Amino acid sequence: MNQSSGPGARRCLNPRVITLDRLTKVFPAPGGGDPVVALDGIDLHLEPGRVHGIVGRSGAGKSTLIRCLTGLEKPTTGRVEVDGTDIAALDGAALRAARRNIGMVFQHANLLDSRTAAQNIAHPLEIAGVPRAQRQQRVAELVELVGLTGREHNHPAQLSGGQIQRVGIARGLAAEPKVLLCDEPTSALDGSTTRQILRLIADLRERLGITVVIITHEMGVVREVCDTVTLLQDGRITQSGDLLDVAADPHGPLSAELIPLPPAPTGIDALVVNCDYGNSARFRTNDDLIRLAETYQAEATLVAGTIETIGGRQVGRVQLALRNRSGRPISREGLTAFLTELEAAGVVATEVTA
Repeated sequence: MNQSSGPGARRCLNPRVITLDRLTKVFPAPGGGDPVVALDGIDLHLEPGRVHGIVGRSGAGKSTLIRCLTGLEKPTTGRVEVDGTDIAALDGAALRAARRNIGMVFQHANLLDSRTAAQNIAHPLEIAGVPRAQRQQRVAELVELVGLTGREHNHPAQLSGGQIQRVGIARGLAAEPKVLLCDEPTSALDGSTTRQILRLIADLRERLGITVVIITHEMGVVREVCDTVTLLQDGRITQSGDLLDVAADPHGPLSAELIPLPPAPTGIDALVVNCDYGNSARFRTNDDLIRLAETYQAEATLVAGTIETIGGRQVGRVQLALRNRSGRPISREGLTAFLTELEAAGVVATEVTA
């Protein structure tokens, strides 16, 4: 279930923690060909204390966006602002200082094998010149925060995949950043461990009020933990908004991926319709649809469907097989009336087969 922003978010006073304004990144093509437009006019404003997912296929521009956010790439044009600081305008020591407001968590934690978990967590603090006693205190806090008590003296080879990722998260939080940027944080983990890490991320947001940006191609991650989501395609934003609104929009490019409809069985002697009731105030469950069909002297059988609860509300995409009382397909007149009433109530309904 999607987590709503919690008490930690309300402690943040800055109305926007990340602002991307007309962000463009163009790379010259090798060999003098046409330049490659990796990011094309990105406008994105993220509120503090929320978990935001950025999704897109390979080549959509996600990696370039990360590098611009962290100052590893300078935009061709546009502004990259994190916690009120224009990252794109900084260099040298000023840029390194600004980066401390951005914690990074990677798909593979890339821990130093020669160091213990605690020493890996302390590493960015050593680089920043934090005194030893202060480092030890901060590491002890983080070990407890991410659930690694008793494992802090283990080396990476002695840790499970989930524990290694917890070390990576703790390391990303070491400098008390305002933003935690997670690049495919669960792609290398099994399903059970993925759920544990996502629960940890949600808990950290609640307890710390930190803003989390998750770069992922896994829609399950977005459904589980994100408040808002943005779809990148060919370097452009094609959809962005609150997760519930995006999932409930049957005409948007992300709806079918967030709420996928499994294939219906073949050979059904009935009229089959797709029903998407994410935006309907009247129809919130499959039973509502089935009861309406009964008013048209039809029996509705659910033959395929996906139901997700997002923000405490059900969002569903289902296929119904409609038959009359004798077991034959519902009449064309009955089908037309049924679809018309659904559409008037905000359900997007389309016939699949006859």
